[in-house]
Amino acid sequence: MNKVVANADEAIRDIKDGMTLLLGGFGLCGIPENCIAALVRKNVRDLTCVSNNAGVDGFGLGLLLQKKQIRKMISSYVGENAEFERQMLSGELQVDLIPQGTLATRCLASGYGMPAIFTPAGVGTEVAEGKEIRNFNGKDYLLEYAFDADFAMVKAWKGDTHGNLIFKATSRNFNPLMAMAGKITIAEVEHLVPAGELDPNEIHTPGIYIQRIFQGAAYEKRIEQLTVQKRN
Repeated sequence: MNKVVANADEAIRDIKDGMTLLLGGFGLCGIPENCIAALVRKNVRDLTCVSNNAGVDGFGLGLLLQKKQIRKMISSYVGENAEFERQMLSGELQVDLIPQGTLATRCLASGYGMPAIFTPAGVGTEVAEGKEIRNFNGKDYLLEYAFDADFAMVKAWKGDTHGNLIFKATSRNFNPLMAMAGKITIAEVEHLVPAGELDPNEIHTPGIYIQRIFQGAAYEKRIEQLTVQKRN
């Protein structure tokens, strides 16, 4: 199976209006910038996007929000995006805020072929409204379903033509979990190398989870919150 595609536009060629997408990254670290830009160019709409956060104004998922291409956002943290806040408060955007560990584990469940998980996070709060609660060994747990995503899009530091991936630092947070969870997973990488060149002991995501891979370009690698030390 030839997994290598020329670019992001080819990789997302069959993403359509109304689909559910998993997008890797943590803050602005490890986000699939090229795929997001291609989605903007294609102008697909009514998307449900699952991501740890919603990017910032004018970058990351903020670009899709700016064009009103997202119908529903499922995230853990959204505090850096003023346009997200405006759309949520005005009712233009559906929002499902869930605990970060629950988000990660629902991705993991999808990758493992599990239909649901039980978690203590959210029990006794608004998160639990309308959901099944079951008691195990005297403690209540909340039923949460695995994500049913059409596509997952991740960004890795290095990958090979078989789809094996190595993530760098904080980008290893959500990307490996989401790579497992999509019906079709697209990986964009900073460095694409021939199969066999990666050390098997360093691979974080095996290629069996990846259907399409390409070498990305022009990564901005923005700093979300720049903090510097004052000089005396």
